[in-house]
Amino acid sequence: MRATLKTNRGDIALALDAEHAPCTVNSFAFLAKKNYFDKTACHRLSVATGLKMLQCGDPTGTGSGGPGYQFADENTEGATYPKGTVAMANAGPGTNGSQFFLVFGDSRLPPDYTVFGNITHGIDLLEKVGKGGDDGSSPAGGGKPKMKVEIEDTTLADR
Repeated sequence: MRATLKTNRGDIALALDAEHAPCTVNSFAFLAKKNYFDKTACHRLSVATGLKMLQCGDPTGTGSGGPGYQFADENTEGATYPKGTVAMANAGPGTNGSQFFLVFGDSRLPPDYTVFGNITHGIDLLEKVGKGGDDGSSPAGGGKPKMKVEIEDTTLADR
């Protein structure tokens, strides 16, 4: 399955891995079809050494919002997070919901986050946002991107 995040900065295309993360991909697709991600700001950017990512999927924009349900981790055994990875953000084991992160530089994280796809187009857009920096407001590191990124629409395609 393919997804496109149409943002105010340009399109980010994703190839979703339903073979290795079926629950995650199905949840993402369900939410996308319900327009859940539309008109939401990506609320956290990290450009720290070892973690280069943009986090999205929280309709509240605070980092604590979600769809009202959670599901188990998938595809985490031996997981790595190289440039181009799409993975679920979580607050611990089995707490996946709607928040996900887009990795725009090789990142060192423990294998605790469900990898459910990769970025096929738009890395340059993410790198540009990364170069713009963050406001330092997140206690987990990073903060809101200084160059605001808003998901305007999410589309899905079988191929």
